[in-house]
Amino acid sequence: MSDKADLLKRITIEPGKCGGRPCVRGMRMRVVDVLELLSSGADYAEILRDYPDLEKEDILACLEYAARQMDHPVLQSA
Repeated sequence: MSDKADLLKRITIEPGKCGGRPCVRGMRMRVVDVLELLSSGADYAEILRDYPDLEKEDILACLEYAARQMDHPVLQSA
């Protein structure tokens, strides 16, 4: 599963779960949790070892989700 649209299907948002924040496959693992692990220097293998319910595609989905959130036009006044 490497198609970006398929990856994004792994990210779920449910009212009442984790405050409505984006999570991985309906679990209580938030996208931000995965991103913070990566930014602190954890590699994929370490994350997958520490969180056995996660899959490599889940990590890729979190990265793709974050990239999509950041890709928006910036309006500047003339």
